Amino acid sequence: MVLPSSFAAGSGRPPPIPGARWSPADAPVRPLLLWVRTGTAHVRLDDGPALHLQAGEGVWIPADGRTERAITTEPGTVAFPLCPHAGVGARVLPELTRFDVPGGWQDWLIQLFNLQVTPFSGRGYSPEAIEELLRRPGSRPPAPATVGRPPAPEAPATEERHPAPEGRHLTPEALAPPTMPRARGARAVAEELMRDPALDLTVERWAARVLSSARTLRRDFLADTGLTFERWRLHCRLGAAVEFLAAGYDVDQVAALVGFASRNGLTRAFKGRFGLTPHEFGREFSARPGTGGLTQRAAAARQTDDLIRMMRETDTPAAPEMLPPASTPSHTNDIHVLSWMYRGSGYLDIGDRRYERERGVATWIPAEMEHVTGLRENSVSLPLGNAGTADLHLTAPLQVRFSSAWDDYLMFCSISARSALRPDDHDPRHILDLFAEQAAAQRAQSVPMPTDPRARAVALECLRRIGEPGGAQDPETDGTQDAEIHRAFRDETGMTLGRWRYAARMRIARDLLTGGAPPSAVARRIGYAHLPTFSAAFSRFHGLSPREYQEREAARGR
Repeated sequence: MVLPSSFAAGSGRPPPIPGARWSPADAPVRPLLLWVRTGTAHVRLDDGPALHLQAGEGVWIPADGRTERAITTEPGTVAFPLCPHAGVGARVLPELTRFDVPGGWQDWLIQLFNLQVTPFSGRGYSPEAIEELLRRPGSRPPAPATVGRPPAPEAPATEERHPAPEGRHLTPEALAPPTMPRARGARAVAEELMRDPALDLTVERWAARVLSSARTLRRDFLADTGLTFERWRLHCRLGAAVEFLAAGYDVDQVAALVGFASRNGLTRAFKGRFGLTPHEFGREFSARPGTGGLTQRAAAARQTDDLIRMMRETDTPAAPEMLPPASTPSHTNDIHVLSWMYRGSGYLDIGDRRYERERGVATWIPAEMEHVTGLRENSVSLPLGNAGTADLHLTAPLQVRFSSAWDDYLMFCSISARSALRPDDHDPRHILDLFAEQAAAQRAQSVPMPTDPRARAVALECLRRIGEPGGAQDPETDGTQDAEIHRAFRDETGMTLGRWRYAARMRIARDLLTGGAPPSAVARRIGYAHLPTFSAAFSRFHGLSPREYQEREAARGR
């Protein structure tokens, strides 16, 4: 079922873009490519001279050999930090390299940033062609893993073999990506490795990055996927190796791209899992008709290679083609996620409902709803930020359309939300301010609304400002209209304006509590400075304290 587009237009001018800096605490483990779309950026390595970049310029910052990176941007600047695969460019660009970005590359770089920070995936080649190739006589399938059953002891990842009985055929499941863990920390690690399987961190370092412990991370991978962390990472790397080999990379290049220390380690692991060597696979795959095309990951790596050649000024590669259609796996988030269509179009599927996402449309995707987001060919989307259930109560997607005048500001929001390049006083909740009108309209569903235009405008203004200091007070009205507005509230809602405002706050509080928000957060969101004052008001209205109401609703849901 495709739902018709129904959303308000973003009004007014975008706010000014503040300056930003790269947070040392989030220093990347990979090389960094910084591209300045608008404005000015400054880069300094250790105590060396500062490098000043203007719009249309970029810089390659190597991963090794430096102890400190200082990256700042001036107000009005939009600069994209891109982290290529750990195996890309390391051998050919060991030094800081400045370059110009051709105009045809710019939208592709924006899409590359999106692919690095979101779970989009897709295949450009035919999986059936690979299955047919690997089912030839003598191929051996991997030993199956059973969720919940510990696997046999294993060798180190880069040396691991996967013996299996001769004569069996490879199943299609062996070519699928490994099962993603459900636990938040483990899933964050898995998504990062799916984006760049060459990242070579220990379990302890991964655990520190996701604020977990090594023991918990190992336990979550095993419980959710049936694989130890090391074996899951190996399957991830071998799946990526298939993509890169199918794209025409040689074995040495693939080994570096997916995180093997040598081609011998890749060869042993690949043959143990698939029954033939990477060289045999690449040769036979390329000889078969109809097997062309690239996966998202292989296309990004191939075009990054072109970009590196351009940076070295050995040639000027043609502007790359945009990536093909892409989609996420079906998944849920524990927070609301905001996604904006910068170019082209896309869609959001929730159950049997499809919400269209057109150019300029930003969509709040509700928490705890299983969904698939997709991009059509030549389309680019960007995540703008997140919101907790205490900040925004959503039971369905919320959409708003922004004009192209907002492009730079919304790109800056995306970079601040999903990278370490952000303002010093960055507040992730600021993105909610852009949706004041839409949030007010959503809140209006919780309370009876007057139909008189002037009274309705007052009601919407109350809802819009309900979380601000003083936002619970009556909006200013013309003295001659004041009596008419109060009369409209009494006649059309059965309440005075003051009582309506009180009911609105209490019903919005009820919805937020039902969604799992803690009472202290709910109090702040509806304009109460002190929790006891809110608790007393809530108890008078609902006959239960906020905590008692929340416990009752949780019991009903079980």
